[in-house]
Amino acid sequence: MVNMITNEEVLNSIEENQVRFLRLQFVDIGGMVKNVGIPVSQAEKALKSGIAFDGSSIEGFVRIEESDMILKPDINTYNILPWDVSDGKVARMICDVYRPDGKPFEGDPRYVLKRAIQEAAKRGYVMNTGPELEFFFFKRKDGEATNIPHDFGGYFDFPPIDQAEEIRQKIVNDLEKMGFNIEASHHEVSMGQHEIDFKYADALKTADNVITFKFVTKTIAQKNNLHASFMPKPVFGINGSGMHTNISLFKNGKNAFYDESKDMEVSDTLRYFVGGLKKHVKSFTAVTNPIVNSYKRIVPGYEAPVYIAWSGANRSSMIRIPAARGMSTRVELRSPDPSCNPYLSFAVILMAGLDGVENQIDPGEPTNLNLFHLSDEERKNYGIDSLPGSLKEALDYLETDDIIREALGEHVYADFMRLGRAEWDAYRISVHDWEINRYLNII
Repeated sequence: MVNMITNEEVLNSIEENQVRFLRLQFVDIGGMVKNVGIPVSQAEKALKSGIAFDGSSIEGFVRIEESDMILKPDINTYNILPWDVSDGKVARMICDVYRPDGKPFEGDPRYVLKRAIQEAAKRGYVMNTGPELEFFFFKRKDGEATNIPHDFGGYFDFPPIDQAEEIRQKIVNDLEKMGFNIEASHHEVSMGQHEIDFKYADALKTADNVITFKFVTKTIAQKNNLHASFMPKPVFGINGSGMHTNISLFKNGKNAFYDESKDMEVSDTLRYFVGGLKKHVKSFTAVTNPIVNSYKRIVPGYEAPVYIAWSGANRSSMIRIPAARGMSTRVELRSPDPSCNPYLSFAVILMAGLDGVENQIDPGEPTNLNLFHLSDEERKNYGIDSLPGSLKEALDYLETDDIIREALGEHVYADFMRLGRAEWDAYRISVHDWEINRYLNII
């Protein structure tokens, strides 16, 4: 990425805006934001040589005997946080993680995405992504989050049914102050559910934006005595939250997915990219849908994609091609959810698609039927398979896929599998309320 600003400009901004603290942010393997706060007296040192920290305390990083790591800020992510802080203004920068010898740390999720971006660049491609993050506002009780929706609104409702319009507007205002180009915000289908859409960008910037979006949304919700949750299925019986991801490849400044001479005006590159997604989706679902709860969302009846198919405008397909053409031609992958690590997710999506392009994987014919209304036998006759039904199943598929494993790199892959298996085992051996309610009085 080409630097848009300089270290000197960052230091000047800190002084001119009377910034008192810097938050140096990064993410662990699960996509959770971590940060260290430093006074601005350390800003020049941080920009020049980075800040040391203990990597052994971060999930999925390094062992205690090799714990020294370095955070190096990406100055393009410099932003002054737009809300008031009692001790003065605070700015943040997202960091890359390095080893003490100056080499990028292979376990840094941001580095995993950078490596995939470099592989695409070798083939002449730049991937743009535009995610649509859904989330819930829940009430708090005695300072703790509940899963009680804050309102009873539905899709595109407005006040007084939609009780979060002002909070969403505050989130939008703060995001715009941090450089976001917001396209829309609205109440979603379920009670207490919302969506705020921001403009697409290259994959690295978009992944940074996803992390920032979640951080800002949770902060503003908390300031309004609400809890913002990006959990995929927090309430039984209503729609869960997805992170539909719009994807396009550009080559020499042109959209490589558009070809007006072809059927549907989509290029062979797009078709092969879709072929790669279809081939690898069972494996990369472990990354794009990484928690036990993810698979409570991917079930029939709640608008979430379940079946591995592609189409034009058909929203029952896992992959759809929205109507816009020309520079806006894109693929919409509807299966990811907002619990995922965006750096890892965009990396595996990109490498799956590129495998399709490189090996000209045929995606088959698009499906324009309502897949939710087909019987199991009919879907079998059409050759339509299903996404994994559990985290364990998805991890089993990931274990067999060399392309996705290589996209993650051995360090991340090994820790991702270890943590995923541990999560599944913890879930498997726990006794849940459903079991107590169903069996205790009758067995």
